[in-house]
Amino acid sequence: MAMTTNEQAQWHAHLQTPVLYNHHAPIEVESASIQSVDLNGIMSTPRAAVNEERVLILTPLRDAAPYLSKYFDLLSELTYPHDLIDLAFLVGDSTDDTLAVLSAELDRVQKRTDKIPFHSALIVEKDFGAIFGQSVEERHGFKAQGPRRKAIARARNYLLYTALKPTHSWVYWRDVDIQDSPGKILEDFMDHNKDVLVPNIWFHRYENGRDIEGRFDYNSWIESDTGRKLADSLDKDVVLAEGYKEYNTKRKYLVTLGDWRNNKDEEVELDGVGGVNILVKADVHRSGGWKHIGQILTRHMLMVRQGINFPCYAFENQAETEGFAKMAKRAGYQVVGLPNYVVWHIDTEEKRGNLGSRPAY
Repeated sequence: MAMTTNEQAQWHAHLQTPVLYNHHAPIEVESASIQSVDLNGIMSTPRAAVNEERVLILTPLRDAAPYLSKYFDLLSELTYPHDLIDLAFLVGDSTDDTLAVLSAELDRVQKRTDKIPFHSALIVEKDFGAIFGQSVEERHGFKAQGPRRKAIARARNYLLYTALKPTHSWVYWRDVDIQDSPGKILEDFMDHNKDVLVPNIWFHRYENGRDIEGRFDYNSWIESDTGRKLADSLDKDVVLAEGYKEYNTKRKYLVTLGDWRNNKDEEVELDGVGGVNILVKADVHRSGGWKHIGQILTRHMLMVRQGINFPCYAFENQAETEGFAKMAKRAGYQVVGLPNYVVWHIDTEEKRGNLGSRPAY
């Protein structure tokens, strides 16, 4: 612009001044300690196997040695591609050989040369100082329920946050003492495309040559007006233990709604879930449903920002899996039960009296 007319004419006889625009010059990161994770491609869809979606199977264990052989037999029969499945276990407060038997069973399965071995397996050890024993009376007694459920919630959370990886699309919580379940259970559940989904949990009891089909899990339920009034009358730190005569909520239980002979794809909306079998979209555990956190008490906000986990305190007077369901619903997620899709649990010889007028069978 400071050129004379003659200088401009001389310049324009040659090339114009080059102008280079590069707003996206690459940054080369050579440090091995820096990693990048892109979660945009992680999906949870009904076409999970086709989309090669990774599944994390989580199982907390305590004094579980007698059940592990059957557990791995059933796990080996899963038809979902095993190279897309990661296993993780938390062993805590065990007094038997749970850790040794688990290690041996995992080693046996992972050394197979067919399509049975899983993508990976992780064992987490963490003791919480168990205050109740493992007998039926101690585990299922009414007084044990609040402290016991809080302790189990802590174990679940430690396991979840240790094992969950960015590549996981689904989290499948599966108890060790399942007696029988379909090999296609993962595909069957994924077909429903729900945020949180549970089946019905029954058991077989053989008396006098008869096969009695018993109802096991009273922790999957639909809330009632009686239950809401009862919760309103309790101190907010009280954990309302469902399925006991001391707290008659008149809730509608999933175990009383269905029958395995009927349509297995029928759905019902739930307010509480049991922990025997839960399929969760991994993003439910990762995110917290921000559109609803304004309604949540301050002390619960941190939990929601971390994702929906298992409260080890009274959340709306519920803890562990039932508190998880309450928290998920508060955050806007759908919690669904399948009344006619039955997974068979071992018979724990639960006494009818624990349920008052609600018999186990």
